[in-house]
Amino acid sequence: MNNIQWVELIVFAFLFVVVTVLGFVASRWKAGGSLDHLDEWGLGGRKFGSWITWFLLGGDLYTAYTFVAVPALVFSAGALGLYALPYTIVVYPIVLLPALRMWSVSRSRGYVTPADFVRGRFGSPTLALLIAITGIVATMPYIALQLVGLEAVLRTMGINGSGIVGHLPLLIAFVILALYTYQSGLRAPALIAFVKDILIYIVIIVAIIYLPSKLGGWDHIFNTAKETLAKPNPKTGKPSGSILLTSSNQLQYATLALGSALALFLYPHSLTSVLASRGRNVIKRNMVALPAYSFVLGLLALLGYVAISAGVKPLTNAATGKPDGNTIVPLLFDSQFANWFAGIAFAAIGIGALVPAAIMSIAAANLWTRNIYKEYIRKDATPKQEAKQAKLASLVVKLGAVLVIILIDPQFSIDLQLIGGVLILQTLPAVAIALYTRWFHKAGLIAGWIVGMGWGLIMLYGIPNPANGKLHFGGSALAMGNLSIFGWHPFSGTGLAVVQIYPGFVALVANIVVAAVVSVLARALKWSPGNDETAPEDYHADEHDKDLRPIGAH
Repeated sequence: MNNIQWVELIVFAFLFVVVTVLGFVASRWKAGGSLDHLDEWGLGGRKFGSWITWFLLGGDLYTAYTFVAVPALVFSAGALGLYALPYTIVVYPIVLLPALRMWSVSRSRGYVTPADFVRGRFGSPTLALLIAITGIVATMPYIALQLVGLEAVLRTMGINGSGIVGHLPLLIAFVILALYTYQSGLRAPALIAFVKDILIYIVIIVAIIYLPSKLGGWDHIFNTAKETLAKPNPKTGKPSGSILLTSSNQLQYATLALGSALALFLYPHSLTSVLASRGRNVIKRNMVALPAYSFVLGLLALLGYVAISAGVKPLTNAATGKPDGNTIVPLLFDSQFANWFAGIAFAAIGIGALVPAAIMSIAAANLWTRNIYKEYIRKDATPKQEAKQAKLASLVVKLGAVLVIILIDPQFSIDLQLIGGVLILQTLPAVAIALYTRWFHKAGLIAGWIVGMGWGLIMLYGIPNPANGKLHFGGSALAMGNLSIFGWHPFSGTGLAVVQIYPGFVALVANIVVAAVVSVLARALKWSPGNDETAPEDYHADEHDKDLRPIGAH
């Protein structure tokens, strides 16, 4: 820690202090009822307008890890890393109508979480519990990954010690985050998101214009990237990547993009931002405007090629002794920008970690409070007790994320997030499809969830990564020749054997098939389908409807 970049660190710290102040002030911003109610603390009073929702959703979906990991993947693998671009384009037309229906039924019935909706739709505490646990488990490593992005920035500024000393700035940052989230709830990240997004847009506009002009133009950058990625990897003997997709990874690219798009709004934190909106028109406007972030993401992804052209090499993590690929973009900024502007860029990434981390911890806390604590531990909990429990749970969730970073190799948190994406995708039948039809029986949905979860984990466990020596959980690319159905390999020995596919997508197909078969059997056996407390008109309710449930009602 002797090479601290003081100018960068001072600029970073100043902007961090600014957003900290905003975080505490947010408790009085757009104040409605008491924060001792989940409608207010966990959903910001359910009254965010178009601009606030746009910044909140943008800050929620486009995280610090996105801004460092996507370019890093492009840096190491080439075109495959660009999967994030089509998935963040197709996601909005896919989720527009389901998001509207989820907002309406949740506003009508007072639902705070997707598991609340499942509980009301199917009358099944067990199915709701499975959805809640899946959401919490999938969200925890996502929060930890925000710390990975923040630590990459801190290391680049020279704070790269080993042991607890190296993690001290991170601990301070997340203690502050925990305090203002506890006090202000969802209003804190909503207000801070304004600062984060303005900084991100400034940095990327400057980077995408200034850096190519400095490094010889885009033609030179792409040619350099093409030549570098084509060189054999010393560990595998094969090219590291390519600036074009190959015949073997095109299907993986497509299924990974589609699977990621289907999963994105199943994450509890994404739905939390939707439910905090004032009305259906706000959501419609946002689904039209949010692709602007996808444009920025595409520009950021290209920085992976720019880093290759600039000769950037990953910084060694002093805590693990291994190169940290997530430092690629911070190192690019550090080497090419003036110190003061690099500080601004680092602040944009760092603040970009705080916003989604806050929203994610709130969403996980809401799931714990409404679908585990109130359902199984204290059924008679008052709104005030629910809010208190959620505030405490949000602290525990953040602490857990910090411990993940401190106690294990940060690379493992990336593996956990890979697992989380496959897991959250298995809630699609019970959450998204159920918004339109109740044809699936609750027993079928539980059986489908079990099969999707189990097979998804088995497939991920069997994927190695020769580049880093990992035998299990080595990535998201499953060779179809290795696809096994009770020991039967349907594609082994065929031309499709080397074609790769996203295991989450395969697991989802199995989930839906099993859910359908068991639903037919359950009806044939006349099992009770459970009570549906929702009504058809609930799915079309809007903010000005007569007799709409009051915000903050018990």
